[in-house]
Amino acid sequence: MAPLKLNSKNLPQIATAGDGNVQVPTYKRDGAVKEGIVHVGVGGFHRAHLAVYVDQLMQKHGVTDYAICGVGLQPFDATMRDVLREQDHLYTVIERSAKGSFAHIVGCINSYLFAPDDREAVIAKMAHPDTHIVSLTITESGYYYNENTHELISEHPDIQFDIDPANEKTPRTTFGFLYAALARRHKAGLKPFTVMSCDNMQKNGSITRHMLHSFALLRDPEVAKWIYEQGAFPNAMVDRITPQTSAADKTALAKDFSIEDAWPVVTEPFMQWVIEDQFSDGRPPFEKVGVQVVKNVHDVEQFEKHKLRLLNGSHSAIGYPGQMAGFKYVHEVMENPLFRKLVWQMMQDEVKPLLPDIPGVNIDDYCETLMGRFSNPTIMDQLPRICLNASGKIPQFIMPSIAEAIWVTGPFRRLCFVAAAWFCYVKGVDDSGNKFEVNDPLVEELQTRAHAGGTNPLELLQMKNLFGDDLRGDKRFLDETAKAMEDITRDGVLKTLPKYLD
Repeated sequence: MAPLKLNSKNLPQIATAGDGNVQVPTYKRDGAVKEGIVHVGVGGFHRAHLAVYVDQLMQKHGVTDYAICGVGLQPFDATMRDVLREQDHLYTVIERSAKGSFAHIVGCINSYLFAPDDREAVIAKMAHPDTHIVSLTITESGYYYNENTHELISEHPDIQFDIDPANEKTPRTTFGFLYAALARRHKAGLKPFTVMSCDNMQKNGSITRHMLHSFALLRDPEVAKWIYEQGAFPNAMVDRITPQTSAADKTALAKDFSIEDAWPVVTEPFMQWVIEDQFSDGRPPFEKVGVQVVKNVHDVEQFEKHKLRLLNGSHSAIGYPGQMAGFKYVHEVMENPLFRKLVWQMMQDEVKPLLPDIPGVNIDDYCETLMGRFSNPTIMDQLPRICLNASGKIPQFIMPSIAEAIWVTGPFRRLCFVAAAWFCYVKGVDDSGNKFEVNDPLVEELQTRAHAGGTNPLELLQMKNLFGDDLRGDKRFLDETAKAMEDITRDGVLKTLPKYLD
């Protein structure tokens, strides 16, 4: 049969179309529910993660107070606005694994506001009494967080614009919107909404609290004090591999499930969310749908360390040397026995010994699960996606393990190989001499330093906003990394790899 356009009217037919049944929302929507969550940054990850949990709460547990109002702040968000509007704010999540594909229509995004159309409408929505949570997936750059000083980049032109009281009704940044809405709630005698970061950053809640408080201090110390004392900013660890949607994904959805969706989401069956139980104005019963709600930030950090060091660290081991070696997809890299052994031995021999024990968590099982996820051939996760913005990733995913290995004199040769591969990668030329784009906010400085340093890592390590003195001052690390850079530069990644395997 011909594909059915995704909209509310066609849901009954979509439910029985295609080769197998498609799960569709049967809960009430639109005016029959309250929009308790306003989410800023409706991209692929949000639609595969938080929105799926909320959808399950609405579908399986009858929750009606926490539907989502999506918000786009950037000009490029106009496409998401248009697609969702045309589809009655419905979209498809396609879960892929070796066992097959499963399609699921998500309907918990009840409306969408595009800030450039009406900035006041976004502020009013956040300030509304029905809004209990404002959640964020705005990427690292959206927090205006200085990695070196750990302070707000207050001199940024957009922050300067937003702290001018004359611009309070037309903010540009997330913090400008959050402050304007919270100031209204403060004046109205309402509780502050919870600000819930869903970005893949260490201490995402604590950073959000500090950045917003710093911003508010520049506007009104009284409101800033109220936000700091009565607001809530739960720390969280989030995980679900969500590659960019391709034209082929839309074609496959139409062919296999007879659904015409202008912007479906492709993801894996696995998903995880660990969140601190710190909410200022109520929350949904997240634990009913598998969210791990924990007592405090310490508990989150234990899970986070496992994930950042094992999953994200392994992604670094796959991505930078993998792209240098000419691979395109994550699963292709994992099909190579040298890379597969590198990832497993790095996790087991160098990273695992540095990790904390968590009651009920078997690290070996987690590592096995990761190997399976990385090897999933149906996700088609492209290496440039996981290599994106590495200057914000390598210091979080690889260098902390190296720093701890330095402290305890533990093994770290494979970690040094990954660091060396990235130092070579930033030049933007693979082992065959082909140029590729290095998508990083610090690309100009990185490339200038990389060319100046050659096979000496010290020039790049002098970037004090990224790397600490413990790395710059350790001879064992410098020698090991320089040797790996020399070998990669001379022989290429694949010929160098055997030197790092047992």
